Amino acid sequence: MSDYALLARQLETLLDTRDWLTNTAQTCAFLMHEIPDLNWAGFYLQRQPGTLILGPFQGLPACNPIPFDKGVCGAAATSRHTQRVADVHAFPGHIACDAASRSELVVPIECGAELWGVLDLDSPQPARFSDADQAGIERLVDVFVAASDLPTPEA
Repeated sequence: MSDYALLARQLETLLDTRDWLTNTAQTCAFLMHEIPDLNWAGFYLQRQPGTLILGPFQGLPACNPIPFDKGVCGAAATSRHTQRVADVHAFPGHIACDAASRSELVVPIECGAELWGVLDLDSPQPARFSDADQAGIERLVDVFVAASDLPTPEA
C-alpha cells in the first residue's frame, strides 16, 4: 500500500514550475515510478467540447481521441466524478487501448467551473485500486492542480 501523504509531499517538491505541460509530464513519470502495478498513467485533456485529447503519458501508445460517451475516461469527464473500475472488460463502452489493462482509475480535473481533463491510471491487476488508492490519487491530482497554471479548455 502506498503512503499517499508522503507521495503528496514528494510531488509538491517535484512540481517546481507553474507550467502545466511540464507538470503533467512530471506527474505521469512520478506516478509510474511510485505507484505499484500500473501499466499506463496519463492525462487526457478537453480541447473541444465533448472530446478528450491525449496529453502527456507513460506507457504504451494510447487511444485518441476519446468522446465523452465512450469508456471510463468519458464517464469521468461526463459525470465529473472519479471512476474506479475493478474489471474494465465488464465496463459498458470500455475502450481497449491495451489488452493487458484489467482495472482503471480516472480522476476528473476541473479548472474553475470547466472540465480541464482527466488523469487516467490503468493496471494489469484486476481490482487494483482501493478506496484508499482513490483518495490518495485524488489528493495527488489536487497537488498537481495547485502547482499548475491550467489553461482554460478553450485555449
